Amino acid sequence: MERSIYKIKKAGSLNNLRLIKENLPDPASDELTIEVKAIGLNFADVFCIQGLYKAAPKENLIPGLEFSGVVIKKGSGVNEFNIGDKVIGITKFGAFATHINLNTNYLIKLPYDWSFEEGASFVVQALTAYYALKELGNIQNSQIVLIHSVAGGVGLYANRIAKKFNCTTIGTAGSSSKISYLKDEKIDHILVRDQDFLSNLNAALGNSKLDLILESLLGNYFKHTFKLLAPQGRVIVYGASNFATHTAFPNYFQLAFKFLTRPKIDTLRLIEQNRSVMGFNLIWLYEKKEYLRKLLEELIELNLPKPSIGETHSFKDLLYAIKKFQSGETVGKVVIKID
Repeated sequence: MERSIYKIKKAGSLNNLRLIKENLPDPASDELTIEVKAIGLNFADVFCIQGLYKAAPKENLIPGLEFSGVVIKKGSGVNEFNIGDKVIGITKFGAFATHINLNTNYLIKLPYDWSFEEGASFVVQALTAYYALKELGNIQNSQIVLIHSVAGGVGLYANRIAKKFNCTTIGTAGSSSKISYLKDEKIDHILVRDQDFLSNLNAALGNSKLDLILESLLGNYFKHTFKLLAPQGRVIVYGASNFATHTAFPNYFQLAFKFLTRPKIDTLRLIEQNRSVMGFNLIWLYEKKEYLRKLLEELIELNLPKPSIGETHSFKDLLYAIKKFQSGETVGKVVIKID
């Protein structure tokens, strides 16, 4: 079967990404062949294209972590899916394609009332938020949770999940223009990361302390918010958007400066203050098939609202969509639609 893919022969620049055709073999006995209908964009896609994602191949890479589509072929050992089933998939790269073969452990059925675009917007964001809050953060009822970049895909789901635990949520945004987009999300406090951010955060907390921080920036605010953690408080680091670039290829001098001036933690002080800092990369869950499936099933059982789609672009305009996504001006999920 012939398929179209976006492939990069050597990571380092978005300009190296090319749309080409190649043959896709028949699925293995435990795989399905999916006709891809929609693809979700993530910061990890940008980082791996630019060669900044350690887990990604540096050559002959097909980016993309999540998608939705229709089953068109099945391996001889597959019983739980049928031809024509609509599915959501998570893959360790390879989703920038019109067709894909994937092991059934990485697929779930698309909820009947969800669009393909919504399906392609769900897994990475919701799973990141869920794993960070529940598995690492050990979230408990009525805690106070600070969620950076709350207008993004992970941030939105982090707030929704925290609300399932009756937590007070404080969300941050890069600009006031995103606040109106969040009006229906039941966020207790929305703070813009401007010159008044820290004073506004202290006002929102009053005499209370933070129990959990979902950290996705790794910039100037880390040290200050860390000081506001309660004893037994936890910082969960799942991203580093401060290192993201708005250009086709990285500015290595700028990255070097940010790396050298990045926040640092005194491990002895962690003991003294009874606080924790944990980091994770969702891609490592990919090697734990059964555990990953269990988490996905728990997510479905939470009955969370549908993903929020910010923008939709065609497959042929994927490079433009990535550049728009890089700008930091988008809200919600940026999705690629394949007609």
